[in-house]
Amino acid sequence: MAEELGLRERKKQRTRQTIFEEALRLFLSRGFDEVSIAEIAEAAEVSKRTLFAYFPTKEDLVLHVFADHADESARVVRARPAGTSPLAALYAHELDALARRDPNTGLTSDPDAVAFARLLSTTASLSERLLRYMGHGITALAEALEEAGADELTARLAAVQIVTVLRTLAARNSEQVQAGRPADEVHPEAVAAAERAFRLLGTGLADALPY
Repeated sequence: MAEELGLRERKKQRTRQTIFEEALRLFLSRGFDEVSIAEIAEAAEVSKRTLFAYFPTKEDLVLHVFADHADESARVVRARPAGTSPLAALYAHELDALARRDPNTGLTSDPDAVAFARLLSTTASLSERLLRYMGHGITALAEALEEAGADELTARLAAVQIVTVLRTLAARNSEQVQAGRPADEVHPEAVAAAERAFRLLGTGLADALPY
């Protein structure tokens, strides 16, 4: 029975990935607003009903990849070493992500990732929906900061600032890469921007947040 459930789950994951890949291929070639759900279902060889079972909206077809990262900052705070402040842990995580050219930092020259970022920035409905994922991230981070000992108001205000800063840094990096600059060339500037951003955050938050 366990093996059967495992096979079923893997099949579902493959179907989900196929739908996403076919949708993204169509969106990148023709534009998000020009592709219908019916066309995506046909390309993925599934019914529209099956497609909607995996992705309730067309926007979810693109943005579901952010769902796995919405609470990333919260996880970093919870997993930080003893004696390390939340800001220090998040700053170290950002530097590591930049060094790895993590697409979530906007600092990648991978053609597919660059095209994906361009799709997000040029499609109004996707940009608007992305704000919802930012909201989820803010809520998750605020909860983690409260668990760390911050009072409720401080945790919420800090979470808004931190998540917004990280999103702004990522957008800035992505704009540079989309303009044609290699990620390796942009990297030193991205590191300097992150250092400045976290220094500014620390000026106002360092005494408010616990260790």
